Amino acid sequence: KKTKSSGRPTKSSAQDLHPDSVFVQFLKESGVTLRAGSTANEIAVDQVIFQKRLQQRLRKNPRFPNIIQEFISALETYIEDPERFRNCLLPCVPSSSSQQDTNSGSYQESLVRLLLGIEMLQTLIINILFEKLPEFMFEGVREDGLNVPRLIINQLKWLDRIVDGKDLSSKLMQMVSVAPVEIQRDIITSLPEILEDSQHGDTAKELNGLLQQNTQLAVPILDALSSLNLSSALLSEVREAVMGTLSAVQLEDLPVVVKFILHSISASGPNEVVCDLRKKLELEQCVLPAVLQASQSRMKSKAVSGNGQDSVALVLDVIKSAIRFQKTISEAWLKAIENVDESDDHKVVDLLVLFILHSTNANHSRRGAERVLKVKVRKGLIQESLLQKTFKGHAQVMRGYFPSILALAQGLLRSSDCCVVPFGGHMYKQAFTGFDSYCQQEVVGSLVTHACSGVSGEVDMALELLYELVSQRPAEMSQFTVFVKGILDYMDNLTSQQIRRLFHLLSHLAFGQEQHGGHIQDDMHIVIRKQLSSMVPKYKRIGIIGAVMMVGSMGACRYTVCWYIFRLYTLSRLLVRSCSESSPEAAALYYDELANLLQTCKLDLLVQVLCLDFLMTLYVCACLSPFVFPASVMYNLDDDESQGGIAINLLPLMTQDQQPKTDTTQPAGVKKERRVSPLCLSPFFRLLRLCEEVQHQGDLEEIDALLGCPLILTDMEKVESLSKAEREFLCSLLFYTINWFREVVNAFCKLNDPEMKMKVVTRIQNITYLQSLLQTCLAGTRDHPEKESEKEKEKDAKSGVSLSSYWPFFRELDVEALSVLQCGLLSRTLLDTELHSKLKEEVQLGPAELLFMLEDMWRKLDFSLASAPAKKAPFLKSKTDRAVGFAHLQQKNAKEIATCCMELLPTLCTHLENCHNHFQTLLSEHQGVVDAPGVDVKEQQLMCSAYQLLLQVLHTTFSGSVSAQTSYLLLVGNFQCNHLYVVFYMLRHAFEYLQNFRSTVPSLNTALCLTQLLIVLSQYGGSNHRTYREQISDCLQKHFLLRWLLLFISEDVCINLVFCCSIYLEHTDDVLKAVEEIAGEGVPELMNAAKDANSRSWPTLNRQTFLVYYKSMMAELERAVRKIPPSKQMDSQESEKLLTWNLAVRDFHILINLVKMFDSRPVLTVCLKYGRLFLESFLKLGMPLLDYSFKKHKEDVQSLLKTFQLSTRQLHYMCGHSKIRQDTGLTNHVPALKKSLEQFVYRVKAMLTLNHCQEAFWLGNLKNRDLKESDSDERNNGQEESDESD
Repeated sequence: KKTKSSGRPTKSSAQDLHPDSVFVQFLKESGVTLRAGSTANEIAVDQVIFQKRLQQRLRKNPRFPNIIQEFISALETYIEDPERFRNCLLPCVPSSSSQQDTNSGSYQESLVRLLLGIEMLQTLIINILFEKLPEFMFEGVREDGLNVPRLIINQLKWLDRIVDGKDLSSKLMQMVSVAPVEIQRDIITSLPEILEDSQHGDTAKELNGLLQQNTQLAVPILDALSSLNLSSALLSEVREAVMGTLSAVQLEDLPVVVKFILHSISASGPNEVVCDLRKKLELEQCVLPAVLQASQSRMKSKAVSGNGQDSVALVLDVIKSAIRFQKTISEAWLKAIENVDESDDHKVVDLLVLFILHSTNANHSRRGAERVLKVKVRKGLIQESLLQKTFKGHAQVMRGYFPSILALAQGLLRSSDCCVVPFGGHMYKQAFTGFDSYCQQEVVGSLVTHACSGVSGEVDMALELLYELVSQRPAEMSQFTVFVKGILDYMDNLTSQQIRRLFHLLSHLAFGQEQHGGHIQDDMHIVIRKQLSSMVPKYKRIGIIGAVMMVGSMGACRYTVCWYIFRLYTLSRLLVRSCSESSPEAAALYYDELANLLQTCKLDLLVQVLCLDFLMTLYVCACLSPFVFPASVMYNLDDDESQGGIAINLLPLMTQDQQPKTDTTQPAGVKKERRVSPLCLSPFFRLLRLCEEVQHQGDLEEIDALLGCPLILTDMEKVESLSKAEREFLCSLLFYTINWFREVVNAFCKLNDPEMKMKVVTRIQNITYLQSLLQTCLAGTRDHPEKESEKEKEKDAKSGVSLSSYWPFFRELDVEALSVLQCGLLSRTLLDTELHSKLKEEVQLGPAELLFMLEDMWRKLDFSLASAPAKKAPFLKSKTDRAVGFAHLQQKNAKEIATCCMELLPTLCTHLENCHNHFQTLLSEHQGVVDAPGVDVKEQQLMCSAYQLLLQVLHTTFSGSVSAQTSYLLLVGNFQCNHLYVVFYMLRHAFEYLQNFRSTVPSLNTALCLTQLLIVLSQYGGSNHRTYREQISDCLQKHFLLRWLLLFISEDVCINLVFCCSIYLEHTDDVLKAVEEIAGEGVPELMNAAKDANSRSWPTLNRQTFLVYYKSMMAELERAVRKIPPSKQMDSQESEKLLTWNLAVRDFHILINLVKMFDSRPVLTVCLKYGRLFLESFLKLGMPLLDYSFKKHKEDVQSLLKTFQLSTRQLHYMCGHSKIRQDTGLTNHVPALKKSLEQFVYRVKAMLTLNHCQEAFWLGNLKNRDLKESDSDERNNGQEESDESD
């Protein structure tokens, strides 16, 4: 038979070239017409009909199944032509002459895919495709845009059924092993669309092995693995393998790897995966070196420099996506960061993830990020260096998280914890430095808000940050001058130091050398003139401080016109001079501020000369006069002739100052003499001294006569005979005299001449003596109620008052004055008129002088190194300024003060040894009795206070972070060897040195200070921390054996005893054993002793201190059981934990039974409170242990429960007692305790049911009894309680 013509003469068909081909003939009969050239093959029927017809023709052919091989051979012959093979891979088109165009669909499959849909041909067709694929591997993309290898792979996708999936998977992986990289990627990414689910596991294993060999294929492999259906075990294995290749993955592939790891985490175990990911994710390596960064920033080549940052940004986006949609992952990240215990182990990714967590909308993530960051900063684990590294390397990435960075910085700066506030400041600085102008504006606006908040610590830090930004980046800050100027509207809430800092930064911005903020000069002039012209002292003070700071900023500029400086200085001088007569406080403040300016700033020479000339005139005419006044000349340290007969006219000045301001007796035409207040005396002298130091390079020879010159005073010892007004006058005179001597000590304390040192020490002796007089005088000026008897008034006057509340009224001692502590025994030889030795004079610091210097030193250290948390003032209550009295100290930073203290450390140790020797001698002479007859009580009290202050000074010095770093540098600065060994050696030596003082501590307060100092030193012990804990415990135990520590029972002593007991129980090796020793041995000894007696084994335990011991034991026992690890089934430490709980329950039972003998209300309150807490801990941690160990240790569990049952019954009796007494302080604890008691009953029943022993449980009515366990049937309220039988 002859085949019919196709009837299409205009198109050439492939059948003409192969008329006898089985392949061509069968296709034509089934409905597909092959075309030659670039013309697509045509299909005349539906695809399913075509496949069905072709399959029927092959099966019904007489040569079946050999006809299949002939068909395939004809196909191979046909596709030898590349063009015909391309046509077979491309989709067919519907035949134009077909009548079924509407049924055939708009898209037709390719001829190869139609043949792959026939099962009997599929395997053979796949073999042909894999044989043809190598021919086109290296051709790439053709001119017509077709990629033949990709077309071949696409034929295998989404087949309805795969006959031999295992063989197909094997062939695909074989092809991957030999194909080029591009084709490998195409094959791998197509695997999920080609293979059936049954082959996903084996394929995943092979891809996992391939990933270990070739990390270039990481992205396609991970894409394929993400789409494969894998078991959890296999997915975990693959994830671990991928995690191992994380460090070798290319930077651009890192986001895909991280995405796969995070998306493959199951809900059961994300913590370990995230922790491992955090350890291996090294974003620090994604930062280019500084040289390349600088070159790229100059070239502005985003295509190169942005590559690493873009990859980091994509990684963070992946993490952010996982955190946002999976709560378990966010919690895992928080826990992973929280578990880092060393500062060196923290990475850049930690900070970035915290910013991501804070940026999410979930409240738990935001609060968690804030909490973790605060904890890490407080512990010093996340430091400024890490923050700086993060901003320096990833500023472009962090710009997207700027709102979170700003919010976190605000929270840290507003925190009441002073340890985290500086880190918030660092975040502000880094954000201002690394981000654009919009972010800079937000930073400045936020800092201005902080500065106007009214919270002292927050305002201080904000102003300090603004000043640093103005000093370091004046050009950028000049754009936001208007924002900073707005703080001037809120100066009412600022302290003097804050006002000083505000005007300093504004003056620096307005009058700096470049004058970036010059447009606010007129505004500052207006504000200062307005404040100076005000008659309100508060605003006048602001104007004086502002004017002086503006003078300093202008005077420090070497390029400013001198006449402008002179005009401003003259204006401020005239304004202050005009108000000084009516307001001596303003004049004194002006000279103090000018003195601070001379001390801290380098002024222009013209300004210095003007200051010196003006002050010399005022000081000589107002303060010094010839020695002609007919009054008592006192405190003269020199011969009158040698010093020209000068004296300080303090008494005449005070007398003149007390006279009325308006004197009508002044003759007409006579110039009124200018009146100078004695309040200006000390400020005048301080400014004069600083001018002399500036002009003569520290030489004070011109004014050294003022150190030993006398003062014109009056007899101040006979206070009893004076009236109240006279006593008030005398108090003022004493204040002025003490302040004069304080400034004299400040001026001459740095001189090295022995004679001058003797005079300085003598002036300190004068100060301590005058302060004792002032105490007596102040007691006599206090107002007494009319009902108070004269005898009580006399007693109050003799006892004196404390000067601590008057501390702000004394002149401040400089830090340099602490060098007086280094003075030992000073002596000089006095000569007669013939220059022969007449007398030898010796001077040294006595107990009173030592105590005076140590009190001042401790106040300085407590203010600078142990800053109190910033808190808002209570509503409608005045806010006390903590900085009052430390104006000079605030000019120095904490590091400078810590360095000064470390230099004085040998001197402090010498004084500490002297105190130790004093009390050691006292104890040896009086057989261990410190209050024996004949002991100088006053001297003993002074030495005891000095002993305690020395330990407090050392504790404050070593406890601050800044001082700790300074001491570390000083210790190892001269060593070039292993510095850690040096530190540990010095630490051990210091610890042993301080332990030697424990035998002579004169009071419980001193013992507590010594213990706290030892604890601070032990914190730097590293691995030896446990050894130090044992030594601290032994030291405290020996303190408890010193009965004379409690000679005077007071509220402060009881508070310190609480701290000592808590520290002892906290540092002892076995808390339960220590509690049993005190409660089981010491307390019974106390009960058997006399009423006022002490326990024999614990001499500090008596009936007055029993509550202290009892509260400490209950609190530490409850804290100890909370530290017992929770139990699990098949726990290897089950026996040890059960034994620990047995000991704890026994101690608890002993403590509960003590209430029968000590049934006071405070003891009952402690018992109810901590009894409930112990019961809750037992239900949470102890009962699960009993669930698992009941079968193995039945007798131990029953014994524990029976002992604990006795305690719960006693707690029930206490609840009934509290209700009968109707004491609200006790009944407030009853509901929660009753609830816990009921939970205990049912929890025991559940434990017995779990172990199939429910028949051992029965309920009964518990009678209501009193604390002595006597029956009270009339109040018989039933209470269910458990009782276990054997």
